[in-house]
Amino acid sequence: MIETASVSRRAMLAAMGAAPLSALAKRNSIPIGLELYSVRDELQKDLPATLTAVAKQGYECVEFFSPYFGWTPVYAKEVRERLDDLGLKCHSTHNGWDSYQPEGLEKAVELNSILGARFIVLASAGDPKSIDGWKHVAVMLNQGSDLFKKSRCRAGYHNHALEWHPIDGQRPIEVLATETDKSVCLQLDVGTCVEAGADPVAWIEKNPGRIRSLHLKDWSPQNGYKVLFGEGVAPWKKIFAAAESAGGVEFYLIEQEGSRYPEIETADRCLIAFHDIHG
Repeated sequence: MIETASVSRRAMLAAMGAAPLSALAKRNSIPIGLELYSVRDELQKDLPATLTAVAKQGYECVEFFSPYFGWTPVYAKEVRERLDDLGLKCHSTHNGWDSYQPEGLEKAVELNSILGARFIVLASAGDPKSIDGWKHVAVMLNQGSDLFKKSRCRAGYHNHALEWHPIDGQRPIEVLATETDKSVCLQLDVGTCVEAGADPVAWIEKNPGRIRSLHLKDWSPQNGYKVLFGEGVAPWKKIFAAAESAGGVEFYLIEQEGSRYPEIETADRCLIAFHDIHG
């Protein structure tokens, strides 16, 4: 059982005088982080305590999602101070369309610069019904990219299952890859890719240098996304090999839609499983 393995592993580390999990995480050359949507209820109740909890588990970075866009610069600075105190980095944020509208671009740059984030990732394009609609999304990403570059930030796009299903014989994800500037990060959500029947390894290898980050979300035919990392059907070892040899990955992010355990415990179990699988 996972619970037994988790407890015995921690006990073994303590008994051997080994480094704690937080130190083990830092041995990896590629940081492992948490998409904070995974602990959204806890985050809403107490952001500082939630950041403290995930830092103690051994996460090295976090990704804030769209509600952060409502923060003031003053509050963003307070969050940044908390991150610094905990030794956490914020390499990216998840954003709604507001961050890519003319009136929102500068605010997105300001908040992300305060947080230290380098990737301003568009979390969803909604549901464009045509290839022209997806080309418009690419235009918006390119416009954002042009402005973000001036502030040493980069644009990004996060896929869902929708982008893998063809429209008039073309997959929207292919349109986005072809029509956007090569500097736009194609953040790969592994779970939705697998659910759609696509091959995440082939996609990474087809887009060298553009898969700067991955959401490590698993999926199974029986339980959907309600599985812990490593309990689904994603070929994780092959994915890591492709991401690190061709994809240009700079950091990984655990993401959970929810599981049979409380949010904080889920995050902890997924991190332990990541170290077991990735090394």
